[in-house]
Amino acid sequence: MSVRRRTRAGVVALAVVAAVLSVPSVSSAAVVPVPGTATLVSANPSDTTPHARDGETRAFAQVGNTVFVGGSFTQLRQTASSAWITQRYLFAYDRTTGTMSTSFLPVLDGAVNTLLAGPGGTLIVGGAFKNVNGVSRKNLVALNPATGAIIDSWVGRSDGGTVRDLVLSGNSLYVAGAFNWLNGTAHAGLGRLNATTGAIDPTFAVDATVGRHGTTSYVWTIDVTPDGGTLVLGGNFTLVNDLPRNQIALVDLTGTPTVLDWSTEKYVPPCAAPTTFVHYVQDVRFGEDGSWFVVGSNGGGGWPTAYCDALVRFETPARGAGQLATWVDFTGNDTITSVEVADNVIYLGGHFRWLNNPNANDAAGNGAIDRLGIGAVTPATGLPVNWNPRRSGSASMPAGTTAWGSAVPVLWRGSDGLYFGHNSDGMGEEYHGRLGMFPLAGGRTFTAKNPPSATTGNLYLATAPGAVTKVPFDGAALGTSTVVSQPAYTAAGATWRVDDRIYWAHTVAGTPTGSRIDVSLFNGGAIGSPWEASGYNDWFNPALLTGAFYLDGRLYYTRTGTNNLYYRYFEIDGNYLGATEFALPTTGVTWSAVRGMAWVGGRIVYGATDGTLRSVPFDPTAAPTAVVNGATATVIATAAPELSWSTPSMFFSVQ
Repeated sequence: MSVRRRTRAGVVALAVVAAVLSVPSVSSAAVVPVPGTATLVSANPSDTTPHARDGETRAFAQVGNTVFVGGSFTQLRQTASSAWITQRYLFAYDRTTGTMSTSFLPVLDGAVNTLLAGPGGTLIVGGAFKNVNGVSRKNLVALNPATGAIIDSWVGRSDGGTVRDLVLSGNSLYVAGAFNWLNGTAHAGLGRLNATTGAIDPTFAVDATVGRHGTTSYVWTIDVTPDGGTLVLGGNFTLVNDLPRNQIALVDLTGTPTVLDWSTEKYVPPCAAPTTFVHYVQDVRFGEDGSWFVVGSNGGGGWPTAYCDALVRFETPARGAGQLATWVDFTGNDTITSVEVADNVIYLGGHFRWLNNPNANDAAGNGAIDRLGIGAVTPATGLPVNWNPRRSGSASMPAGTTAWGSAVPVLWRGSDGLYFGHNSDGMGEEYHGRLGMFPLAGGRTFTAKNPPSATTGNLYLATAPGAVTKVPFDGAALGTSTVVSQPAYTAAGATWRVDDRIYWAHTVAGTPTGSRIDVSLFNGGAIGSPWEASGYNDWFNPALLTGAFYLDGRLYYTRTGTNNLYYRYFEIDGNYLGATEFALPTTGVTWSAVRGMAWVGGRIVYGATDGTLRSVPFDPTAAPTAVVNGATATVIATAAPELSWSTPSMFFSVQ
């Protein structure tokens, strides 16, 4: 088992890109992540955590009921009105009460970058120090968590440079940093120790070398899968064991540690300022089952050629060169400095102002969702969820504090919540000097939502203002239709069913594009009064859609004037629409003629301008081959005087 402890308006022109669904590998099947149940921490930070000033908080760990905090800060205080006391780089406090420890007072002469709870109740500390408690302990030390005393029997040392990150997997302690020696043994940026004794593991020989732009190499961030089988490393290097690996690599740990056949070119080009952003991979984190990992970066301009200022997801089992991300969430040229994964949520911190923002540079473009310095996204799509505490202070911040800074060096999920360390003092519109915690208590759990999974129900079609035609449908044949009055469903366009509601394109005068995505509750009776799904979608003109359906975090659709099947990510928790449009590979269907779509039992049921209703199998995982083959389509019904399947406002419901 791996235990991670971190260091640290109007109609718009639509940019169409080919769907980046597959990763180069032996198997060409696309990766289509499925949303799942997730639990968010509260967006209201705890009021009991202490405060630090100067520098930043870079690391947390927990032993028993005590929380340990490391960084480059120099002073502490219990409350906003307490006097400052000097305690440099490392301190502890009671998790329940927030009271700072008066017995754990180690003395270090340099910053702490990383902490973890070691075997046997130890605290392992890595950083940029030479002495601890007046004794030589270069950059790595094990301490007694009760007294702060050095554990003399623990022999780990980083003789030749700073330690940036630590990961514990079983009794293996992985060490990353800017060193060339560990315990007197040559290791370039990466090594493995016995976590109990600190002794070097001679079987681990993986070196990250040759820094970018002529600089000295180092490993900045690492993580290990929960099963202990794979390590990901990121930092300033271009070779790993003499194999070309620029800023990021994977290592197989199941036998003799070996660099895996996995690489990407997306971290090779420079971003905006190579001399400032020498490397731009800032943090890495595996998902909870180890099947994927996320990377957060800085770097400024450079995307989409490079993954600068972006959060991306890669698939762990993928193999080969030229790997592409499953999804990319661009900030619009703002830095991401930390990531954490917990309870099927990805948290990220930095000095970004927006997420879902690929359409602008240093401004909010079409699709941008306001997230000031901290956010949470879903692993399936990378879109934000409805959680927005913001890195902002109160109206009455204490003197000498700053509400906003350049970095959130660490996000860490402890037993009771999400801990954050930053280089400023405002979070959640409150004062939280350099550190704090979002409690799990007061958070919420949300479940994934989808269209009906049953194949027997009813097709609904708007056939007159304020009226729909309801037609029984068993997945293959239609029953006798009836007309139902639905006065709340007027000026309707493309419609898609999700769980207990419908989303629909609603023509509304005075909106930026003349239409908007609305939501109405629907249980088979009256369609409820509509409300706007999200103001963040007001850049999008859904009246252009000629048919749409939702499935597994994606809104699939056709639109006026084009002959493609498209999708955008769509996050139900918040009703946010993805800013990037993807075109899917298909064959044999004239999408420009489609009018109305629904997903029913693995098939797209669709109408057309000729009034005919058809269905065709749909497999989004088949990409990059065709996800729809029109040769397999079947005719369900042809146009009749009393009913023509030629309007975008069609949806399927069990009720």
